[in-house]
Amino acid sequence: MPMRTKSNVLALMTVVGVVMAAGGCKSGPPPQGPAEVATVTLRAERAVLTTELPGRTSAYMVAEIRPQVNGIIQKRLFEEGSDVKAGGVLYQIDPAPYKAAFEQAKAAYAMAEANLPSTRARAERLKTLAAIHAVGQQDYDDAAAALQTAEASAASAKAAMESARINLGYTPIKSPIPGRIGRSAVTVGALVAAYQPAALAVVQQLDPIYVDVTQSSSEILRLRRNLESGRLKQDGEAQSKVRLLLEDGTAYRLEGVLQFRDVTVDPSTGSVTLRAVFPNPGHALLPGMFVRAIVEEGVNEKALFVPQQGVTRDPKGNPIAWVVDKEDKVEQRTVELDRAIGDKWLVAKGLSPGDRLIVEGLQKVRPGSTVRPVPFNGPAKGGPSPEAR
Repeated sequence: MPMRTKSNVLALMTVVGVVMAAGGCKSGPPPQGPAEVATVTLRAERAVLTTELPGRTSAYMVAEIRPQVNGIIQKRLFEEGSDVKAGGVLYQIDPAPYKAAFEQAKAAYAMAEANLPSTRARAERLKTLAAIHAVGQQDYDDAAAALQTAEASAASAKAAMESARINLGYTPIKSPIPGRIGRSAVTVGALVAAYQPAALAVVQQLDPIYVDVTQSSSEILRLRRNLESGRLKQDGEAQSKVRLLLEDGTAYRLEGVLQFRDVTVDPSTGSVTLRAVFPNPGHALLPGMFVRAIVEEGVNEKALFVPQQGVTRDPKGNPIAWVVDKEDKVEQRTVELDRAIGDKWLVAKGLSPGDRLIVEGLQKVRPGSTVRPVPFNGPAKGGPSPEAR
């Protein structure tokens, strides 16, 4: 092919390529606008904040039944596992020796009392005669001493009689408290000793019942700071209300009351014991059960809850949130989280009511970029639970 013809062909092909390229550009997709993101507009609301603490139940009162006199168990007057009343007789110790001792002491007291009138009369007569020197002073002194001895003997006999009566009264062993009694450690015919180390039985009062839970000292300091700063307010009597979750996760139907918080931190665990009192009419709660107590800390009048998917972490692990400003531009915020409540975070710092938080489309945004916000219609749109843990 001649050189000139080849040059013309190459030029023609170049023109055709440019035209095709221009035509291809015109047929491509149009330039895209701002990225679409789903946002939630934050609002402050009133929330009762609670904390969930582990603990165990314990009896309201416990009485270990022990004899106060020696003797043989003559009767057992209760059924194991039954309810007993305060003052109810549980065991009967053979009273015969103590009845005899009481009668003997009673007779000795009567004898001492019988000697008193004549001794007193003689002392009074000799006192009168000694005053007119009709008898010697020594005679009167002897009569006065005899009277004092007789009075002391009568007092001693009375005390011995009272002691015998008390010992006789101890032969029926009674329950000092109302409650439920456990198994008996002795049977009829057993020999028991006064104030022996081993208890005959144990009575426990189960209604009401204690729930002892533990709280870390750091949590107590955090709660105190929140109360002092005004972030939390105690809601009067409601602040002391306590609810209970049983070991299987079910809720106990009756509310309890926080009775006290211990004043000493356990050095081995760094925790403080809290004690609550719960009514237990059906004895559903038994001593030693593991439970979780939901204790009301206080009321946050301006609580700010955000969906958890709206909070991410930076490379250092700090929580961050992305919000859309008035000009529909993206802004990154570093936030401080208080606690998780369900699928939401309670925010302490970094966000304010009215902020539009991005919860979907975070992969499309960067600081300063313009976006097209739309309302988020997912589950996170609903408000938080009225009670927070």
